[in-house]
Amino acid sequence: PGTGKTLLAKAVAGEAQVPFFSLSGSDFVEMFVGVGASRVRDLFKQAREKAPCIIFIDEIDAIGRARGKNVMMSNDERENTLNQLLVEMDGFGTDLGIIILAATNRPDVLDSALLRPGRFDRQISIDRPDLNGREAIFKVHLGPIKTSQKLDIHKLAEQTPGFAGADIANVCNEAALIAARKNKEAVDMSDFQDAIDRVIGGLEKKNKIISPEEKEIIAYHEAGHAICGWFLEHAYPLLKVTIVPRGTAALGYAQYTPKEQYLYNTDQLTDQICMTLGGRAAEEIFFGKISTGASNDLQQITKIAYSMVTVYGMNDKVGNISYYDPAQENYFTKPYSEETGKMIDQEVRNLIDRAYTKTKALLSEKRNEVEKLAKELLVKEVLFKSDVEALIGKRPFEEKKLLDIDEQEVVAPEEPPVSLPEELKNPPQI
Repeated sequence: PGTGKTLLAKAVAGEAQVPFFSLSGSDFVEMFVGVGASRVRDLFKQAREKAPCIIFIDEIDAIGRARGKNVMMSNDERENTLNQLLVEMDGFGTDLGIIILAATNRPDVLDSALLRPGRFDRQISIDRPDLNGREAIFKVHLGPIKTSQKLDIHKLAEQTPGFAGADIANVCNEAALIAARKNKEAVDMSDFQDAIDRVIGGLEKKNKIISPEEKEIIAYHEAGHAICGWFLEHAYPLLKVTIVPRGTAALGYAQYTPKEQYLYNTDQLTDQICMTLGGRAAEEIFFGKISTGASNDLQQITKIAYSMVTVYGMNDKVGNISYYDPAQENYFTKPYSEETGKMIDQEVRNLIDRAYTKTKALLSEKRNEVEKLAKELLVKEVLFKSDVEALIGKRPFEEKKLLDIDEQEVVAPEEPPVSLPEELKNPPQI
């Protein structure tokens, strides 16, 4: 969501210079029987009269969902609408001159007949932008905003990993509002820092009363996350750690810079689990008891661990088997036996237990660093990467730089490797 699917359709509408029909998938759905199919027929009748033209259906999964194979999953009215759409797109009575575009966030649930060549020939996947993409999007949204000359757009792109285009637009809008409240003439970096925090964690709760004991637990919890991320090789580099309460539930958080990475091995995923368990491990080591503050962390590691065992085949006992169910067809029944289910649960538990033991050993070894960081957090409430480096030294692992095609230096050889024929040395001008 928010990557710009509908925005692309708007751009096509502006550039195509032909009639453009735009509607939503839910426009076909009504309580009366037969209305959906009738609207599809009317749409294509109008389109043929205006041909050549373009039809754009937003959120097509409302009518294009895969047809049910049993009574419980079937929906006659929606299926009739889909059948009519299939016939109009590529049936006996189809005409040339009509191009159909559609957008959805759920391509995995669409009917296979809708996606076959001849109906939707091309499927364009629009992912979240990478570092260069975020920088370009920032430049677009910062155009109408008066910004400080010291504003570093590249740094903003680095501090917003995983943000979609809509998130970046929201950050720019929030930063402008924050600067306006402070009566500033231009938006500077501090306004963008506050805006990014607001988008990630929600509104800052300045009036939230937290006891000193709770605040200390939160500080050690976040320090545990930060130290694990600092001293684990495959963990994401730390960007910022804060104990300022935000939103409805967040009492503090550590923000990292995820790498632009597409493949993960077992060590990398295990380190991610260890880093996420760092908060609970720090509570147990320094206070001798655990709190409810790690509930979200436990949800994350459970999801990662189950994926490692049941989806990615990263467990010796379960083996190279994937029980991934993208369409969630096996909602009521599992694709494995009860015995296998028990084994999966036990292997997930063993995986998390080993990671927790490793995390506690690391934090016990780095006890002084955790205390330094927690005490500094209690004073300053927000620490950036540079502050952590000043406290405990630089991260012992080099950050691997990605190969950027645009930055590759291409060196031409001084002489061609083979001698060229005379007629090719001076080619004729065309």
